[in-house]
Amino acid sequence: MSSRRWVVPALLATAMTVALAPQAVAHGTTTRTVGYYTQWSGYDRNFLVRDLVANGTAPRLTHLNYAFGFLDETGKCVSADPWADYQRPFGAEQSVDGTADVAGQPLSGNLNQLKQLKARYPELRINISLGGWTGSKYFSNAALTPESRAAHVASCIDMWLKGNLPDKPGAAAGVFDGVDLDWEWPSSEGAPGNVVRPEDKQNFTALLAEYRKQMGKLTWQTGKRYDLTAFLPADPRQVDRGFEVSKVFGLLTFGTIQGYDYHGAWDPLTNQQSSIRTPEADPTTPPFSSQVAIDHYLKSGAPKSKVVMGVPFYSRGWTGVRNENNGLFQPATGPAPATYEAGYEDYRILKTQLSEFTVHRDAKAGHAWLFDGTTFWTWDDPVELKRKGRYVAERRLGGAMIWSLDGDTADGELIKALTSGLS
Repeated sequence: MSSRRWVVPALLATAMTVALAPQAVAHGTTTRTVGYYTQWSGYDRNFLVRDLVANGTAPRLTHLNYAFGFLDETGKCVSADPWADYQRPFGAEQSVDGTADVAGQPLSGNLNQLKQLKARYPELRINISLGGWTGSKYFSNAALTPESRAAHVASCIDMWLKGNLPDKPGAAAGVFDGVDLDWEWPSSEGAPGNVVRPEDKQNFTALLAEYRKQMGKLTWQTGKRYDLTAFLPADPRQVDRGFEVSKVFGLLTFGTIQGYDYHGAWDPLTNQQSSIRTPEADPTTPPFSSQVAIDHYLKSGAPKSKVVMGVPFYSRGWTGVRNENNGLFQPATGPAPATYEAGYEDYRILKTQLSEFTVHRDAKAGHAWLFDGTTFWTWDDPVELKRKGRYVAERRLGGAMIWSLDGDTADGELIKALTSGLS
């Protein structure tokens, strides 16, 4: 039998193995540091991709997730904001490499800046994140049938990995190294109006398998390895309802576990939003904490090496808080006033108001808060981020994930503290 007949199958097998292999080593470490850069960071916050270089974040990341790409009603991948993604021109002082965009160039916007970032930090893996809280409406449609799954994955690979933007074929080729699925949530409603089906649980696994299949074929063509990751909920009830955990992690490069929004101004009582462990006096049921979430995934079959713990670079806040117990677990009248969204404030902004508050910590549970007698903010500062980094390292988890990078200071206080704890 001619050996020539085995060339293509052997190459395909090698390509599939490379595509399926988990991203275990980056920047010389087995611990991942994953950060979300949001599409809208460059608007009101004026936090540009170049700021990831200026504040020292980029060299400390192993993975950067660009959020978000959306799905249309048929499940096809589309840009949520073409202007931000690939049309907006940046001046020389705004760009990563110090050169100004010019009219008519093939690629502009954030994607061109990410391309420049990758050129500067070639070991950095950059993935496109699909969905999010406001972009998950049609995930169930995309995952529903073998045909819809194949069409969805093909459209996303074509647009984001092959870089075939509308009217600009190949313009964004090479920007992204993989896909991060932020379906919030299979079999559980996230944002009001999301399409939800009981079969989402099995269909999510099937969708991941289709991604692996098509990514493997792409690897055979390009020789590149592609990441497949997912953002996963903290609530054990949503986990059990929507995910075949062992099968899911078998298909993922790694999974990021929500490590924040355990509580917020939607609750009548003040509370922690990102505690490592459940505080002893927490009056709420069921208890929420990072340890509760992570232990549930591990018991359900997730390997430690692929579990990446989420951490916040922002705070949740209440006002009209009863002045007892330093404001913790007290009734409030509503969300605290804030810059961009009531009850939500970036660390870098809240830090400038620190003189108005007293800092309180629960070192045993692993959380902190601010209180001025009437307003209460959860508080993930460098002390708490380093604590969380150490927790990840001590438990030998797969790393830490940040939502979102625009919340840090101009000198990168939080990313420096987190990575010092991870090391």
